[in-house]
Amino acid sequence: MSEKISVRDLLVQKGLLADDVVAVRTGGRVVDLHSPIDPTATFEVIRATDKDGIQVIRHSTAHVMADAVQKLFPGTKVTIGPAIEDGFYYDFDKPGGGFTEEDLAKIEKTMREIAKSDTPFRREVVSRNEALALFEKMGESFKVQIIESIPEGEEISLYRHGKHEKSQDPKNEWVDVCEGPHVPRTGMLRAVKLTSVAGAYWRGDERNPMLQRIYGTSFPSKEALDEHLKLIEEAKARDHRKLGKELDLFFFDPVAPAMPFFLPRGAYVYNRLVEYLRSQYEGEGYEEVITPQAFDPKLFRTSGHLGNYNENMYRLWTEDLLEEGGPAPGAALQQDSFALKPMNCPSHCVIFGSRKRSYRELPWRVADFGRLHRYERGGVVHGLSRVRTFCQDDAHIFCTKEQVPAEIAKFLKFFYGVYKAFSLEKIEIRLATRPEKRIGEDADWDMSERALAEGLEQAGLPFEVAKGEGAFYGPKLEFHVQDALKRSWQLGTMQYDPNLPARFDLAYTGDDGKDHRPVMLHRAIFGTFERFLSVYLEHCGGNFPTWLSPTQAIILTVSDKSEAYGRDVQARLQQKGFRIDADFSGDKLGAKIRTARLMRHPYMLVVGPKDAESGSVSVRSRDKGELGAMPFDQFVATLEAESKPPR
Repeated sequence: MSEKISVRDLLVQKGLLADDVVAVRTGGRVVDLHSPIDPTATFEVIRATDKDGIQVIRHSTAHVMADAVQKLFPGTKVTIGPAIEDGFYYDFDKPGGGFTEEDLAKIEKTMREIAKSDTPFRREVVSRNEALALFEKMGESFKVQIIESIPEGEEISLYRHGKHEKSQDPKNEWVDVCEGPHVPRTGMLRAVKLTSVAGAYWRGDERNPMLQRIYGTSFPSKEALDEHLKLIEEAKARDHRKLGKELDLFFFDPVAPAMPFFLPRGAYVYNRLVEYLRSQYEGEGYEEVITPQAFDPKLFRTSGHLGNYNENMYRLWTEDLLEEGGPAPGAALQQDSFALKPMNCPSHCVIFGSRKRSYRELPWRVADFGRLHRYERGGVVHGLSRVRTFCQDDAHIFCTKEQVPAEIAKFLKFFYGVYKAFSLEKIEIRLATRPEKRIGEDADWDMSERALAEGLEQAGLPFEVAKGEGAFYGPKLEFHVQDALKRSWQLGTMQYDPNLPARFDLAYTGDDGKDHRPVMLHRAIFGTFERFLSVYLEHCGGNFPTWLSPTQAIILTVSDKSEAYGRDVQARLQQKGFRIDADFSGDKLGAKIRTARLMRHPYMLVVGPKDAESGSVSVRSRDKGELGAMPFDQFVATLEAESKPPR
């Protein structure tokens, strides 16, 4: 192997170094200009405006933020500061309490000064003992813990900034133990905004000290930052929790933590989504089943959930388990109490195994809209997007190994068609591979991961590999969908599972008359209806399309003289199956219109004396504006056309 040189030197040799180059991708890793590399290695240049380049900028900005914090607040200790989806954060142990809004403004100002100084980032490889000695001397006890947790033999690198090339004075230099990558110089980090402060436990454990986490974001240019900040403000206005309250869709109550109450309007939308998928299942070859909510724990011991997922499961108990003289309550509840199902797959295995199956029945696509329960920790639940009770558009496909490619292709076509119908068309796919905590043999995992990858390749769909993020029973495809605010949400999934059929000893009779093991494909299009609804609410800003809207039109009377005609219009529209509301109050028309706009009805029908005389309605469209007077039958035809779900 050739002697390694820095990425910077290699780029200079090849004439590829430019002011906006921040790193390269090689061997599946992002490597910055400071790092050594084999000069014969193949690589791809990463620029500041690339997705990976922006993450390098954000990681570097986290370092500059920590530097600014320690300059302004002596005695503050640092912990970790990674780049995240839309920015970065750093956790601090600050004497005397948290950070204020005024503190954030001071930190941001100091960060700009550090960036303006345009000092280089420097990478330095040190031994474990050198790193420990350095941070112990600095009093950085959290960094010492981080270094101690680095596996023996793994390279330890430091990153420094704050010292000019010609200066020998290290007093302004800031240092962190970090594997990188980082930008060449602090001067690239001028488009910065600190956004919020939150509490966070060290290593995410409530038994550890509470730290102060500062969130921020940064971009390659001020223009890109300004656009992002506008999207953040729009996101606040579209927050699904806010819209849920304003549109009278759902609410939460402490009597059922993280379990939503859907009000009539919200229940309509929810059920309409279920009906939408159910209406397409027959054409896609799915059969629907209904399965129990609670099961004997032996089911989940067989499936592997108890032992691999038990901390997320709700357990049930009855008085007979706690009878006097019986086992201790803890042992009884663990061994004998039933469990609410967190997933449908074990019960579908029970159905498959309930009788002898033939290869002629495969593939068998079985759908289930059963309610599921999972215990999510209080720190991660969030509105509808992360709840403890939910329904998936869940289905499982039992098939032969040979049928897997065709089933993957069929699902992908179905999936993309549904999301196109909801105007969600920018989708990224990640192949999540085997986690550390898993069941099954490595050979089965090799086969499963290869099958999913080949299915995507045959479909011509690009994908990224998310190492270690698969389910405990099999790898999965994750579909990350971009909304109108350019945010990415993980919604649908497909998983290849050879393990559950083996654990339940499932078999079908092949054309050779012998028993064979089926493959099980887990798949969901929306994921959970709750999470999809949270994303879609924010995507459309509460402006549901006519077919999905809980109220399709509202009738507004000009005065009480028009009430009789307004009621007649409402009755005739409702008789045709439309969802019509009305405001016959004595309020002025302008006030009625303002109230109706807040509810985002697709149509407002203003009726006055002239409308009553002509048998027409004056139509205002939420999306198209003023449409003017329209004959009743013409509006009915418009509403009928828009009431059909998209295909």
